[in-house]
Amino acid sequence: MKNFDTSLYFITDSTSFAEEEFLQRVESALQGGVTILQLREKNKSTREYLHLAEKVHRLTIQYHIPLIIDDRIDIALAADAEGVHLGQSDMPIDKARKLIGCDKIIGATTKTVAQALEACKNGADYLGVGAIYPTTTKVKTVITSVDTLRDICRSVPVPVNAIGGLNKENINILKDSGIAGICAVSAIMKADDPMKAAMELKQSAISRGIIT
Repeated sequence: MKNFDTSLYFITDSTSFAEEEFLQRVESALQGGVTILQLREKNKSTREYLHLAEKVHRLTIQYHIPLIIDDRIDIALAADAEGVHLGQSDMPIDKARKLIGCDKIIGATTKTVAQALEACKNGADYLGVGAIYPTTTKVKTVITSVDTLRDICRSVPVPVNAIGGLNKENINILKDSGIAGICAVSAIMKADDPMKAAMELKQSAISRGIIT
């Protein structure tokens, strides 16, 4: 198993910010203790995505945090990111593994035990499961029950992270679910102080026994 920590998994959203402020918020979140960072850009051109990925990677390297690129294997390779995250409609995990090699991290989004088992069989290193709550970052949100989350955690040998509308006020629902970590987007990205938000979310999860 590769050595990485998904306990506080930060997923970026640059849509409301100029590049300078976006990068400042990313660095603030890194200072707040996020343990892995996913750059997620749905609307940028390839050149724009790569440009931003290279700038974000310089920050994550400084803080010794893995950078994961959402969807785009070409961007992950060009920016020499530590990994890629793939959804159910993206390139199959086994094909992606052939392209990026054994040393890179591959994460997968799953919503059912069957999807989770398939992802692991094909070489996923961790899973993102959700959405636990409705989100503001996706137009269509398919809710995943905590019971399903718990079943997935019991069924697979890789770290499982909960995702979807999570913040320090509502994460108690995840207690005893067996997750390895929490994914956060708006709770950190849109906070007045991303560093403080990351610290508080992590501490809240630890104090409630949700993560270690």
